[in-house]
Amino acid sequence: MSENLVVEKENICVDENLIYKKPDTLIDVPMHYCPGCGHSTVHKIFMELVQEMGIQYETIGVAPVGCSVFAYHYMNVDMQEAAHGRACAVATAIKRIMPEKIVFTYQGDGDLAAIGTAETIHAANRGENILVIFINNGIYGMTSGQMAPTSIEGMITTTSPYGRDVKVQGYPLKISDLIAQLPGVYYVTRQSVHKPNNVKRTKKALEKAIKYQQEGRGFCLVEVVSNCPSNLKVTPLQSNKFVEEQMIPFYPLGDLKVPEGK
Repeated sequence: MSENLVVEKENICVDENLIYKKPDTLIDVPMHYCPGCGHSTVHKIFMELVQEMGIQYETIGVAPVGCSVFAYHYMNVDMQEAAHGRACAVATAIKRIMPEKIVFTYQGDGDLAAIGTAETIHAANRGENILVIFINNGIYGMTSGQMAPTSIEGMITTTSPYGRDVKVQGYPLKISDLIAQLPGVYYVTRQSVHKPNNVKRTKKALEKAIKYQQEGRGFCLVEVVSNCPSNLKVTPLQSNKFVEEQMIPFYPLGDLKVPEGK
């Protein structure tokens, strides 16, 4: 085996044989997320950005109730817990007290689009200068797979065993589309992490949102259409196929609101 080639670039030691290295901003502990879950991928790329942009000690996250409740175990930045659905209210307070900080919330669909709808919409309408990372897997993941506001029509869950019937349970809620209409909102995009190219696009979207916050532009939301293999009761690959064939047609990927001229 040849010795690792190490070169000096701008006083930084770089291993040219290195393919991948876990970011220092991601704490080295076992994750509780189910195998194949998109949460872990989003954690990784967001913490990569925090390290690459050199904002670890300027970043504060808010994690409410849901599968993401233990985000503070993994993200090596200042974190604050919030009651169910109240993440945007807590983030608003943090940002107003410390406007120089990068403040983000990390929320699932049951949290953001159900009990937290009011807090989210009003923070957006006020134009609070925060970043909301919204994981949409179309189901209540932590509490055994009940129907969520974002569960698509016909989707089988523990509380819709015959599939979501819009005549009984109403239509799935496209919360990002609603938020994009508000004047205080600067940037809204919907991405996914079910394929490598999509992971790259999601990371780029998160980078834009962080930069917009640094510029004081206003409310930014990055929705990530994700999977839930455990509650769909399928393999991770099958759950990604479900995302591709059934969720994305209803939740099409792409920018919903972008700054004028960009």
